[in-house]
Amino acid sequence: MKSAPRQVVTPNPKMSLTIPSGMAPVEFFNSPANLKNLAEENGLFRTPEDLLMYRKLIGHSTAFDTSVILDTSRRILDPLGRAVRRDQMARRQKKVWNIMTQILFDYLLEEFPEPDQHLILCGEASLDSTWPLNKPGVPSIRMIHNHFMAFPMDVIESADYANPTDPNLTDSGHHSLFLRHLSEIYHEFLDVLDLQILHPISSTESSLALTGYPQGLPSWELKGGPSKLKDQYFWHEYEQILLGFLDFYRTFFSLVSTGDARVPNDANFPGQIDEVLLSSNQFQRVARDLRERVIQDPQFANEIRWRPAYKQLIYRDDAGRLIVTISQNSVGNAITELLGIVVKRREDEEAYAAVEPELVGRLLAAREKLMAANLGEPIAAPSWPNGEFVRR
Repeated sequence: MKSAPRQVVTPNPKMSLTIPSGMAPVEFFNSPANLKNLAEENGLFRTPEDLLMYRKLIGHSTAFDTSVILDTSRRILDPLGRAVRRDQMARRQKKVWNIMTQILFDYLLEEFPEPDQHLILCGEASLDSTWPLNKPGVPSIRMIHNHFMAFPMDVIESADYANPTDPNLTDSGHHSLFLRHLSEIYHEFLDVLDLQILHPISSTESSLALTGYPQGLPSWELKGGPSKLKDQYFWHEYEQILLGFLDFYRTFFSLVSTGDARVPNDANFPGQIDEVLLSSNQFQRVARDLRERVIQDPQFANEIRWRPAYKQLIYRDDAGRLIVTISQNSVGNAITELLGIVVKRREDEEAYAAVEPELVGRLLAAREKLMAANLGEPIAAPSWPNGEFVRR
């Protein structure tokens, strides 16, 4: 069977929310009212640190699909003032975030133990607060989120092949900068990280056989297996990868923006930036070429995300290893597309109703794990008023 990206069709119910007359959907989705609706209708669990677990009603998978977001919409009304990356989170928030991630990923491993039967992953992503509010495709919730999901392998295998030039698979063309033009220097730059638990692994070795993804991204194998998710030093290393990515991103797009080759003021690895990035003719040439394209092409210029935006994944590969990878986060693309899975959502009330009880049952079972850890309080949404699924 050909190794190629797939397009998975996922049914979803009709959204039960009313957008005020005369208000564009993208405007409503960035309002505190949307977050209030999300928590009331699909909320599962909330912690004192404002971490909210909820069902992804218009989701990616009907096997398991939930997100945890840092929901500060009730405290911070300005969408541009909210944390969109883990390095902007308070220490206590980050600690609980890590614990929730470990518990929910452990649940996925328990519920879906066979790597040849299910693909499981969690993807942490920034929602870039610098995107214009009226831009088409703008993230609907301007807060950092972590997305947990599972896909049956037979669903991926039987899915149609996706168009390899799909903008969502290529980050609207920006991802190719890292893959085709900067991959070697990107890997070299991240070699500075002093990692003990995470060990570099080639994307060729860690890519999924069905899709051939991820492609060209720096990847690390979690040595010691799932138990290491409970190790605080793993989360330190996980954050070091993000900090290295931020340095690379800021240095590159600062060079594109100003034409000046300089080390950013808030750099985490200034020596490595100077020695590896700014001394590289290739790095500077790609930045100059992109700078010229931005000047000449207004449509392309409108797609650039000048501030760091990322997707950082933990997923289980075909061999059962846990792999970490990181990519920039551009217009419209989703967590799954780093692994070569394009999700086409289709409104189908009947198909969704057939799978909803089992899906919600798993979400509630995962929530039980968080409750047992005494991290917060459950939310009684209309579909699970007393901790059990009720058809609406």
